[in-house]
Amino acid sequence: MKEVILAKSAGFCFGVNRAVELAYNLLGDGVKVSTLGPIIHNQQVIDDMAEKGAKIIEKLDEAATESTIIIRTHGIPCTLMKEIENSGMKFLDATCPFVKKIHKIVAENSSRDIPVLIAGDDKHPEVVGIKSYSKGETFIFKNNDELVSLLKKNKVLCQKGIIIVAQTTFSAKEWKICKKNINLLCTNAKIFDTICSATHKRQSEAVTLSLECDAMLIVGGRHSSNTQKLKSTCEVNCPTFLVETAEELKSIDLSEFDKIGITAGASTPASIIKEVHNYVRNC
Repeated sequence: MKEVILAKSAGFCFGVNRAVELAYNLLGDGVKVSTLGPIIHNQQVIDDMAEKGAKIIEKLDEAATESTIIIRTHGIPCTLMKEIENSGMKFLDATCPFVKKIHKIVAENSSRDIPVLIAGDDKHPEVVGIKSYSKGETFIFKNNDELVSLLKKNKVLCQKGIIIVAQTTFSAKEWKICKKNINLLCTNAKIFDTICSATHKRQSEAVTLSLECDAMLIVGGRHSSNTQKLKSTCEVNCPTFLVETAEELKSIDLSEFDKIGITAGASTPASIIKEVHNYVRNC
């Protein structure tokens, strides 16, 4: 029988759990719900909420009549937030508290003379929201190579009082390298450690597991940033497979692996993790 080890940190983080509970509680009470973008990056949860009546919208005028708007965990641009506040519509802010903290840092520390550097994916809704709170120039880099290139092309930044933040799900390993180079190249940089503590713990545990196991299974949405980071973290140490559901395991040959580790992204429900765990144990 295979040895299967499930990471203790696998699954919903505090922010995601809070947002999902808010939505399901409203739906359970018969309230019309409209979410600004997918509330989390997990298609199974999104589909289930849609079956229960939740509607995903991108603009306020798309909201169902007399519905309550839920702001997704990743947050939204500040202009859209102000529009909601001034609209008189009912809304609940399910933005992750760690993301809200970054909004505050950027808003309070940036200015026309103080640029902001953001470590993350420029197309991710969390980063789009963070950028909107900057009061001056904003630069986004997805890894250390892009950071070094950015600073060399914009040497004036190295003399300015820049501030640097990271997307909450940014790679802790990559962030450590980035901070080292920022301190080497910039004289007046102010670095804020904004990677979510749960993300850091999940990535650290994934590294440990991937060094101990013959293979790793990452359970979560393919569009989830933290799930993709888990995959890239583990695959340097052992064969690593990303699956959204247990059904996908039918197309993966695990027969050659005796010891398999399982972890999951912050948007992965416990029910799906359990299904994957049971499948591997019995295969």
